[in-house]
Amino acid sequence: LKTPRYNYNQVLYRLDLDAAALRPVRAAAVAPPLELIRPSKDNTHFVGATSGKRFVVWGVNYDHDGAGRLLEDYWEKEWDTVAADFQEIKELGANVVRIHLQLGKFMDAADRPNEANLDRLGKLVRLAEDTGLYLDVTGLGCYHKKDVPAWYDKLEEADRWDVQERFWRAVAKACKDSPAIFCYDLMNEPVLAGDKKDNEWLAALLGDKHFVQRITRDLAGRTREEVAKQWVKKLTAAVRAEDDRHMITVGVIPWAHVFKGAKPLFYAPGVGDPLDPKKGDVAGSLEALKVYEIGKPLVVEEIFPLGCSIEEAGEFIDGSRAFCDGWVSFYWGKTIAENEKAGDIKGALVAKWLGWFKAHAAEMTAPPKK
Repeated sequence: LKTPRYNYNQVLYRLDLDAAALRPVRAAAVAPPLELIRPSKDNTHFVGATSGKRFVVWGVNYDHDGAGRLLEDYWEKEWDTVAADFQEIKELGANVVRIHLQLGKFMDAADRPNEANLDRLGKLVRLAEDTGLYLDVTGLGCYHKKDVPAWYDKLEEADRWDVQERFWRAVAKACKDSPAIFCYDLMNEPVLAGDKKDNEWLAALLGDKHFVQRITRDLAGRTREEVAKQWVKKLTAAVRAEDDRHMITVGVIPWAHVFKGAKPLFYAPGVGDPLDPKKGDVAGSLEALKVYEIGKPLVVEEIFPLGCSIEEAGEFIDGSRAFCDGWVSFYWGKTIAENEKAGDIKGALVAKWLGWFKAHAAEMTAPPKK
């Protein structure tokens, strides 16, 4: 059973001196230069391209704020909030921030990228460098249907893929020179059409967001593997036309968590759905995760203790260390103290989890003991 991402009630936060908008941006020392991260020569883990030191991902999704706003909704007028959030993420011990770029905010027309948002992306990349954080750049988001351009929604598959190709060329061009790019994630949780033609590009809502979208609405006589391969090849080529250094992945839904033995269609290292261990069945959840060990570094791109206790989530992470190379949780713009101050169940849960995340950061990112 798929674990819902956000099963809490929306909370209105008090405007006080501890609010993110009113916090001064702390003057943090500029972090040491980042080095490019690559797969190891034997393709079993990540290493620094220069040092050769093992790199373990301990990150957060920076997908929306406490009010549900996406990054592009506020980064123009509230840049200080973004900068403060990155510093807070760094203080939690994270080393990777997964950002989610919305196609409608980066493409003004089928053949015209939004230069203003590309410039802001470049600014965000520089912020990551200065803070000492890597970016998992996830693209093609259509999370808020109201922000999906009507012209894009009307396109058929071939034209839609062409727009996606131009999106990735523009984004890769803006990011290519920075060592702060950990990877490009082509799309969050892409799925394919079923046996019958699907009418909608976006899958069902989760809360107020469409996290899942289809890359085709009609297999048209092709196998699912053929469609997936064609799509990945086209978008990978788009990235490589601008950037031949940084890694590329696809965040996939861990179907093996539902259907035992299910194989990853996109053969990618990112597992892109909240892979919470099932309450009382950590061992079964670990077996489901092992399905995705396919000879490449494996990262759980979304994990949060909703369907289990924090202790079970910790047991799951510890049990997967033998074959996983990273875990990415969530940060929604509120510190541990701010979540505690909220005085509700959601705040208490998030505060306790962030406390656990911070307490285990040094251990999780340390080189393995010989």
